[in-house]
Amino acid sequence: MTKPKPLIILIAGPYRSGTNDDPALIAKNLNRLESFALPIYEAGHIPMIGEWVALPIIKQAGSGSLGDSIAQQYLYPVASRLLERCDAVLRIEGQSKGADEDVRLARQRGLPVYTRVAEIPVITPVQEHA
Repeated sequence: MTKPKPLIILIAGPYRSGTNDDPALIAKNLNRLESFALPIYEAGHIPMIGEWVALPIIKQAGSGSLGDSIAQQYLYPVASRLLERCDAVLRIEGQSKGADEDVRLARQRGLPVYTRVAEIPVITPVQEHA
């Protein structure tokens, strides 16, 4: 019997939405997205957040702020490309056009879209932390 392969699960939710580009609020949103990474990992999967991939690209492209044209040129296209490699999406609560687009693309590609961590299949038992 073969062990199931870990899924790469995109965590989709508000990042810039509702922040008026306030860095403290954006950081709070990123922290919230990241709070789902450990439970996904402990279920045996690989958590992914689009900004983990997009932000270094945006920085290297010369963006001065998340609202500028350079950032806009890369932010959503990077997420779309990343979804080509993901196996599922966890859509967390909160208004977000980008996250809604991630869900639309995932469904278009036939990927599962979860709305709670408890819906994600567990493939490895949770290990105790030292």
